[in-house]
Amino acid sequence: MGGNLKLRALVTENANIFDPKNKRTKRAIIKTVIENPANPNYVRRNIITKGALIDTDLGRARVTSRPGQDGVVNAILLRE
Repeated sequence: MGGNLKLRALVTENANIFDPKNKRTKRAIIKTVIENPANPNYVRRNIITKGALIDTDLGRARVTSRPGQDGVVNAILLRE
């Protein structure tokens, strides 16, 4: 109705990771999905949704975007 487009991310290898300590954003390679509160079966299938915990080459990160709606994976780096 509004003429807007939804870009879906069906397959992606990269994520934009925000580091709250340095206040910088870097691109990182996604290794695997560690936890997904939306559905436990998504972890086995490596499906990324908002709130999922992913393992990247920079460390663990929590996804803040909606990849199925936005077409991009944005996440915040977590400190252990």
